[in-house]
Amino acid sequence: MNNTQNSAAAATTAPPNGFVGKLLADRHSVPLSIALHLVPGALIVAAYAFIGAPITRAIEAPIFAAWAIGLAVVLFPLWFGLFWLGKQRTGRYTMGGGVVRYRDKPFSRGKITLIGIGLLLYMTVVSLSLTPLDAFMYDHFFTWVTFEGSGGSGTTYLDSYDKDVVLTTLLICGPFTGFMLPLIEEYYFRGFLLPRLPQLGRWAPLFNTTLFSIYHFWAIWTVPSKILFLLPGVWFVWGKHDIRASIWMHPGSALLMTVVGATLYALGVM
Repeated sequence: MNNTQNSAAAATTAPPNGFVGKLLADRHSVPLSIALHLVPGALIVAAYAFIGAPITRAIEAPIFAAWAIGLAVVLFPLWFGLFWLGKQRTGRYTMGGGVVRYRDKPFSRGKITLIGIGLLLYMTVVSLSLTPLDAFMYDHFFTWVTFEGSGGSGTTYLDSYDKDVVLTTLLICGPFTGFMLPLIEEYYFRGFLLPRLPQLGRWAPLFNTTLFSIYHFWAIWTVPSKILFLLPGVWFVWGKHDIRASIWMHPGSALLMTVVGATLYALGVM
């Protein structure tokens, strides 16, 4: 290999410097990790206010669509950012190269499927059963949150709209809010941020789950319930290093509730 080739190889494998190097480091400082957890949530609120809400009000769509737009505007670039970080490390667009971790698949497909289904059912049942807690938290502590559609009910943002308009909105937004966007959140929060907190030891899953719950600024009253129904899956991913478990749990549960909820709404059951 000549000197030019040696230089190219070194450039490809050399760890990036500066802020990119800090992002790709094996350990994030606690202040940096807090910022990386919460800044995307603040950006989503801004995208909702300045992009999503004006669009949905102009076309008279349910405000649910405004949040879907806000999430998409932030999370899709965030997902691309993970691939971009892979390019800085490996020279090609990839989430590999140590960017997104816990993807080594230590469990067989059959075993992780059973575990994932168990976590999916746990999250679905517990999240639905904690709806009264969400309503209590909102009514007693968070009535000052004045986003349109705010409230303890999980369907407040769909109220006061014609049924056909709601169904059309759910069909358009459902694939994104019901699967793709939660999937991106898992790659970012569980695959990128969680593994970079070794200094927290056993507190890392709780730290990650709590900040991920707070990241949902638009539904801040749901933080206690989110911690309760997310923590077992996050703990499992942290302990067993298999992100497929939380993918089954979070995007899987979101997809299940989206499909069932839209079906029941179409049938007039809810």
